[in-house]
Amino acid sequence: MKLLIVEDEKGLRDNIIQFLHKEQYIVEAAPDFRSAIEKISLYDYDCILLDVGLPDGNGLNVLKALKAKQKSDNVIIISAKDSLDDKLEGLELGADDYLTKPFHLAELNARIKAVIRRKALGGGHIVRLNNMELNFDSRTVNVAGAEIHLNRKEFDILAFFVVNKNRLIYKSALAEHVWGDHMDNADNFDFIYSQIKNLRKKLKDHGANLEIQAIYGVGYKLSV
Repeated sequence: MKLLIVEDEKGLRDNIIQFLHKEQYIVEAAPDFRSAIEKISLYDYDCILLDVGLPDGNGLNVLKALKAKQKSDNVIIISAKDSLDDKLEGLELGADDYLTKPFHLAELNARIKAVIRRKALGGGHIVRLNNMELNFDSRTVNVAGAEIHLNRKEFDILAFFVVNKNRLIYKSALAEHVWGDHMDNADNFDFIYSQIKNLRKKLKDHGANLEIQAIYGVGYKLSV
């Protein structure tokens, strides 16, 4: 899952990034309003952690921009303000949750998982497709009761396909979603081919009743 942190306080931002990296998230950051607008214009995120009080603008205007672009990224407002008006305005603009500073990072992680489950997974953390079961919390995959051992990127790729099953996934979208900002340094998509080749082999060897189809010159589709 890929997250965006919009937070101008460097110490807090760095702490959140470090914590969420350990929780196996892909994390990008925007320290101000301008860079936040640039990020959401270019990319999609599973969840955005949004500070209201930014040095060059109101964080609620980021929500307005998301709404104007008809984007459905999950948003959790993180703010020092404990005003009912701020909460109501944020929720009316499309925010999914509101967390007041200071907060425990474990609680933030729980809120992130909750909003992603509600929108993408229907409230649960386990997805079953034919004879495969994927657990987003434990980051495990089982086929017919037997666990498949996937590395971090293989799991992230499969999870992205599962959430977008039967949809065409462009190579660029897959790379940007799973590798985040690091994708900017890549010259080609060879690293994607390698990961998907290994993932396909593991699914086939375990008898998974689904297929990652290559759409020549475009991308991939998980057919179930």
